[in-house]
Amino acid sequence: MVRGKPAKIIFQVINHPLRLLRVNLVLLHVGQRYQQCRYGSTTSRTRNIGIIAHIDAGKTTTTERMLYYSGYTRSIGNVDDGNTVTDFLPAERARGITIQSAAISFKWPPEQSRDDQEDAVRDGKAPLSSLTHDINLIDTPGHADFTFEVRRSLRVLDGAICILDGVAGVEAQTEQVWKQADEWKIPRIAFVNKLDRDGAAFGKTVKEIGNRLQSWPLVTQIPWFEKSSGSLIGLGDVVNLRGLLYKKGGDGKELQTIPFSELPNHDPAIASELQKARHELIEILSEHDDILVDKFFEEYNSEHLSVPPVVVVGCIRRCLLGSKAIVPVLCGASFRNIGVQPLLDAVLDFLPSPEERPDPDIKVGTISGGLQQYLDGHLSTGLDFGNDQKKKAKGLAALEAFQGCALAFKVVHDTRRGALVYIRVYSGTIDRGAILYNTTLHQVEKAQILLKMFGSDAQNVSSVPAGQIGVIAGLKHARTGDTLVSYQGRKDAPSGSLATLQLRPIDVPPPLFYQSLEAESLSEERSMMNALQIMIREDPSLTLTHDEDTGQTLLSGMGDLHLEIAQNRLVNDLKAKARLGRIEIGYRETILQPSRVHDSIYDKEIAGRAGRAGCTAQVIPFDPVTGTLPETTSNNNTSHVSEHDSNFVHILSSIQDGAGFGAGSTRNELEPAITMAIIQDAYITGAIAALARGARYSFPAGNVLVQLKFEADKHYFSELSTAAAFTQAAKSAIQAALRDASSQGIALLEPVMDVTINVDEASMGSVAQDIQSSRGGMVVSLGDEAISDESASSDLIIDATRIYVPPDQYSSPMSGNETLGSGSRLKAVKAKVPLKEMQGYLNHLRSMTGGRGTFVMKVDKFEKVTGHREKALRAQLSGLN
Repeated sequence: MVRGKPAKIIFQVINHPLRLLRVNLVLLHVGQRYQQCRYGSTTSRTRNIGIIAHIDAGKTTTTERMLYYSGYTRSIGNVDDGNTVTDFLPAERARGITIQSAAISFKWPPEQSRDDQEDAVRDGKAPLSSLTHDINLIDTPGHADFTFEVRRSLRVLDGAICILDGVAGVEAQTEQVWKQADEWKIPRIAFVNKLDRDGAAFGKTVKEIGNRLQSWPLVTQIPWFEKSSGSLIGLGDVVNLRGLLYKKGGDGKELQTIPFSELPNHDPAIASELQKARHELIEILSEHDDILVDKFFEEYNSEHLSVPPVVVVGCIRRCLLGSKAIVPVLCGASFRNIGVQPLLDAVLDFLPSPEERPDPDIKVGTISGGLQQYLDGHLSTGLDFGNDQKKKAKGLAALEAFQGCALAFKVVHDTRRGALVYIRVYSGTIDRGAILYNTTLHQVEKAQILLKMFGSDAQNVSSVPAGQIGVIAGLKHARTGDTLVSYQGRKDAPSGSLATLQLRPIDVPPPLFYQSLEAESLSEERSMMNALQIMIREDPSLTLTHDEDTGQTLLSGMGDLHLEIAQNRLVNDLKAKARLGRIEIGYRETILQPSRVHDSIYDKEIAGRAGRAGCTAQVIPFDPVTGTLPETTSNNNTSHVSEHDSNFVHILSSIQDGAGFGAGSTRNELEPAITMAIIQDAYITGAIAALARGARYSFPAGNVLVQLKFEADKHYFSELSTAAAFTQAAKSAIQAALRDASSQGIALLEPVMDVTINVDEASMGSVAQDIQSSRGGMVVSLGDEAISDESASSDLIIDATRIYVPPDQYSSPMSGNETLGSGSRLKAVKAKVPLKEMQGYLNHLRSMTGGRGTFVMKVDKFEKVTGHREKALRAQLSGLN
């Protein structure tokens, strides 16, 4: 029952009919919030988490142990044996790597919670991990070629576990996925894995978290090594002040808990270090949490060991959820079944529930804000309807028809179930049979079948509530990044602003490589294209283009391995009979001079319906680094600027939504079905399509500013001017402008990569010399303590001397907390290198380093090709054409 605040609202507004519409909506959401915040609700006991890491850090191995200890599986799967739950694709099992993200749900702890446990949690006497929670887990790839899989998974997660290899430490791809998590402000915990291996250095890895990831590491566990053999036998629990001793060779379910008072009898060294670690943990927490400081002096007499574990857990949780730059650090060895259960407890204790995350970003037409802000009526009032009370009442009534809002973040083609669209519900509920309006594509579909996924298995459910991750089977149109709105009624679209509500989409990185493909025969061409459409819907980082001059179909992707996996899926899984060419670099082409202004009127049928609309376009060369973008407002016109893959689109119009066309116009206003926001979206869609193919070499255009102008008297033709017609008009006008500008000369742009090469210290000099002299690269830094440009420019500076670092095995003490490792830790060479020069580099690197060198790379920028390299490239392209 909702009491207090909602009742007060009723008495304030009950006498006004328009306000009563508003309060009904507010009561709905306030009631939902009160219900959710009452502990024990489904949402508060849910964790949506992901596992992120560099390749081969142990993500899938850790996931398998989680499923085993939760009771989901009866035996532990092994990556080498190809019997894991989340790596179920044939290519994943054959290669031993994760290629696509996999979602799975389970409960932890597996035992049902008792009433007294719930009372203890509510009273602050027990941690959240004493209650059973639902965990929705996504295991993500670690290879750089599949970085988009990580991006779209992080978009819908509330927390993440970053796994680090205890031998290699913070690796290049670790930094990349960490930055991606920073983009969405996702709270994380770190798990230092593989501490059973020779050369593992927990202390040095902790220090690298501060230096390279720019986060304060909170050491909540320390490894416990056996004195005689040096093998990992357990953990020291810094929060709960206890030792966890695992049975050697066991499955991890049998572990002995040793209280701190008895620990000196077992191992005085671990007891001493545990005491020191607890002191350092309380000290660093005190710098971030005033509540702990007050309690520390007033209730615990400044004794670091006297602070109860539940208070420490609550403090860590407050700091982590309060956007403090801290990360709890845990440790273990997943393959040896050590440390996984405490890691699951930390997920519940430290990471947020869906209701504890910030209000999701949305856009309604041209207005940006928060989803809850919009649903409460604050975002639309006064913005969409001005002072028109009738329109305002109609808008509020439209909001009352709202039932749920979800983001489609992944599409998988299943041979038995068809298209499986993975969704994260952000508000309301998506029910079986609900009408869904895709606000991105402006199409209506129906949620016929709802599923909850368990790897490759599925369970039918009747609804997917807010905060949950689920699957809709059978949707024909929904793609990654689309917003789906469920609403009451049987209309073709929800009324009012609901039809333009869009959650923040998922950015797709530009492709770097491409290869040509063709069907083995004309009769196979249709089936090949159908298979390619399935693949592109599944993975938007694959793109398909058709060269009209050569008749070739080109498939583009993020890297060699990405295209190799795509080829395998096309031929072996989807049974397409196709021949594929060699993998080539994906260049860009840019113009050198502005074009003339081109005006286009599109007047053709679209899908059997007459369409007519116009657009004026001009293209101008633009440097994203030094160029100055147009103002967002100019004179009395509406001005809109957006960026798309190093190109900028500037749209200028004479009207705003809800306004007339201005003085001197022969038209009064837009048709109800079309708005200025829809015209802008249509123009942008047309611009993206036109820029996808340059006028000279058919490479995508880059570093171009597109100036588009909408003039109502010239370009608008009442009901004939549909969104599709505006898209085609913009595409035609831009293509004409590109041909005009390209006739005056073009330049080729090549991808320059940000490369991180991990080598032993003895090979570092020769590798750096090879990069600079033989490959035209520029070395940025040498050594494993180098901080990235982004970290160097960060407001937060981590003082490495203040980081508590427990001593590593076989290490010699240095000054302060410094330790000197055994010499097996690799060094990092960071450089900027043209992608062309990195083809086939892995084999060359291995020959220089005795097989020990590895590297990862990402796009830094596209740069003009000059000198002899430009002449050679143009000669090569002329030969191809």
